Amino acid sequence: MAVSTAQIGFLVPVNDKLEENTSIPKIPILNGPNIVGRDSIPVADKRLSRKHLSITASPNASVHLIVEGSNPVVVRLNDQRKKLLSRESCEIRDGDVVELIPGYHFFKFVSERNSLASSSQKRDGSGGNRVGEEDELVSRKKAKQVSQDEVFARNLQAEINNGSPVHGRSTETIRYFSPTKNKLPSTFRLMKVKGLPPWANTSAVSIGDVVQGNVQVALLSNYMVDIDWLTTACTTLNKVPHVLVIHGEGDGTLEYMKRKKFANWILHKPPLPISYGTHHSKAMLLVYPQGVRIIVHTANLIYVDWNNKSQGLWMQDFPWKNSDASNRGSGFENDLVDYLTALKLPEFSVSLPGLGNCSINASFFRRFDYSSATVRLIASVPGYHSGSSLKKWGHMKLRTVLQESTFDQQFRKAPLVYQFSSLGSLDEKWMTELALSMSSGVSEDRKPLGVGEPLIIWPSVEDVRCSLEGYAAGNAIPSPQKNVEKEFLKKYWAKWKARHSGRCHAMPHIKTFARYNGQNLAWFLLTSSNLSKAAWGALQKNNSQLMIRSYELGVLFLPSKPQGCSFSCTDNGNQVEGKCESAKTSEMERTKLVTLSWEGNRNTESSEVITLPVPYELPPQRYSSEDIPWSWDRRYSKKDAHGQVWPRQVQLCTTQD
Repeated sequence: MAVSTAQIGFLVPVNDKLEENTSIPKIPILNGPNIVGRDSIPVADKRLSRKHLSITASPNASVHLIVEGSNPVVVRLNDQRKKLLSRESCEIRDGDVVELIPGYHFFKFVSERNSLASSSQKRDGSGGNRVGEEDELVSRKKAKQVSQDEVFARNLQAEINNGSPVHGRSTETIRYFSPTKNKLPSTFRLMKVKGLPPWANTSAVSIGDVVQGNVQVALLSNYMVDIDWLTTACTTLNKVPHVLVIHGEGDGTLEYMKRKKFANWILHKPPLPISYGTHHSKAMLLVYPQGVRIIVHTANLIYVDWNNKSQGLWMQDFPWKNSDASNRGSGFENDLVDYLTALKLPEFSVSLPGLGNCSINASFFRRFDYSSATVRLIASVPGYHSGSSLKKWGHMKLRTVLQESTFDQQFRKAPLVYQFSSLGSLDEKWMTELALSMSSGVSEDRKPLGVGEPLIIWPSVEDVRCSLEGYAAGNAIPSPQKNVEKEFLKKYWAKWKARHSGRCHAMPHIKTFARYNGQNLAWFLLTSSNLSKAAWGALQKNNSQLMIRSYELGVLFLPSKPQGCSFSCTDNGNQVEGKCESAKTSEMERTKLVTLSWEGNRNTESSEVITLPVPYELPPQRYSSEDIPWSWDRRYSKKDAHGQVWPRQVQLCTTQD
């Protein structure tokens, strides 16, 4: 049955004298539930929640108000002033005033009937008595209210300034994330999510923000590719002379792609020598006349991944090498070329401005100067790796890079966090093996950091049910009950909490691994790797061999010497040299990696502090006894945000990881 949307009344913005504030629009109150918050009130006040109040109205003028946000609300009921805390409620009537933040943002509830009468009085010029009554009412109340208002406002402001967990550091801190141009290569960015308030998409990117400009050659690496969506969402690709799509699709989708692709597109599925493996890496390599743009991200090339999920993306532009042969290869370059070689790319010829005919293959990418790279590549390649290859891939590559790194003393025995969207079939022995790699590295006194305790951030059933997509989001968290509900995993579970990034209801498809102490990060990995032996590899033969099933790719952020990197392939060629310069620092000074919620983020522009927009809250909050980890092959009868149960009668989405 359709719900009536009859108008019940308005919340009319007024000032502290109860005079209408015409700079803010009235908020209509309709029959049924109404949400009042940041989306409906155009004021820049971080204390206003997205869902600050819920108001349920009925045609008989019964209006029920509930405080949904964490900040208190004051309601003026006749001559009484009533403060309501979070989850408290009351009935409001015509003429009652609601202070969304006590002492700030006043709204008077006016019923539809009185609103019409008031408009008629104004047209007739007969509204003077009503205004006089309101002025008199204000005068009577003012003496009693002013001291209480001032005390409450002072306390609230002090709470905000002190950075309390509710009102300060953990609330909407993504709105302060706006890295300068020279810091962009040193951090990563979240992807835009439809349906979130504007503040939650601060500095977030879409596919059109990264694939732009005069691209001559594009290599697109991914697992799933929706060619119809891709060519519509990113029209720049349709003009690129040469496109190579490296994918992991099955035969049915591949045949469709062959029919729908442009003539100048090449499709390539890398060899999978071990059963149950996939090509899962998500990256883009874009060749420009000025240089190359390397992008490593976490989204499949499909609509839902670029619009509805919590995702992450890193990119950096690199210039062509000078003709001078002194430009030697870097660790980043060698790792990139080794990985591209393993893909067994089909070679093809192109004509590039200023260079003439070139063969596009793995070695071609040695032509660029990666000396300014601010990350290390951590890749996985399927196979049985031993000897010199043992430490080239998977968690053994991560172990090797971390062993060569020095970290601050505060990270001795510091905890680890694993966050991902698909859980393999695990055992405690392998979890210990992975933790040893993740815990590698030494402190400044050359002593090992020691093994850290890991926690797994994983959406609960309620997280999925109440998400933007409802249970449908569970299609992209494809882990069966037999993997999720192993007894030994219970000690690892932690909640997906993302209030500060506005992504509590945008289910994570992003995959991240990190070592942290409070809001300080020893290192941080943005990757395509889920938590599985197939992705990270498992040691065999007395630890002399690493078996990996799948292709994966990630970028590792480490403390390093501060650099200013502003080279761009899309700045109309203005930056010919395109060099990144190290800041003038002592040998001991290194960048400090921090989260969005680090206390100094709003007050520092230091080149030594790199903010990484970790979308979830640290330290993680462990599961309670009521929390159930999501598994996609269980039945859930409680209806989701779209009125659906799980599983639906018809599955419309395919598996993705």
